[in-house]
Amino acid sequence: GAMAGYMKYISDSIIHKVPKSVSPVHAAFIEPLACSIHAVERGDIQFRDVVVVSGCGPLGLGMVAAAKQKNPAKLIALDLYDWKLDVAKKCGADVVLNPGKCDVVAEVKKMTDGYGCDVYIEATGSPVSVKQGLHMIAKLGTFVEYSVFKNETSVDWTIIGDTKELNIHGGHLGYNAFPKAISMLANKELPIDDIITHKLPLADVVKGIDFVNS
Repeated sequence: GAMAGYMKYISDSIIHKVPKSVSPVHAAFIEPLACSIHAVERGDIQFRDVVVVSGCGPLGLGMVAAAKQKNPAKLIALDLYDWKLDVAKKCGADVVLNPGKCDVVAEVKKMTDGYGCDVYIEATGSPVSVKQGLHMIAKLGTFVEYSVFKNETSVDWTIIGDTKELNIHGGHLGYNAFPKAISMLANKELPIDDIITHKLPLADVVKGIDFVNS
């Protein structure tokens, strides 16, 4: 995120050393992966849980890989692009669903005897995904919101309170998760070469940002 060749740190900074076995290209994913890990930890995943990760961009794919290490009963990934869902499978998703091709709420409820998922991690920044999650999640479930939204999102708060008594957890940055992120990359615990799709020199950082926004 620094977008610079070198950085100067104050004396009491928390510095994490990256093993030489982790290439600089892969090391660039440490910070996003730390964010993903933090989002998963906010979900407080248990062994019996059915977990849904909505959105399989870089953060979402990291969430799938991290959630898999929690050994949930079932891990489901959602995305509108099938090629991203293919990568999600490599990250550990047991089931992948495309909301553009099926009724994902109905499909998840079918897999859970009508109850819905126990943990829903929202990683798209889309109001549609938020509403989808509230309808998909089971009573007493945990909804983790880890997105930045372009527009305000309105939902029926009765679902959160009176209907389902949900736990709503926000997530931000990668608190305390850098060591785990470095370990996952060093131990090749996710398909990083499938997640990183383009490589640009530092001089082309603006071009890279424009490419993402396009």
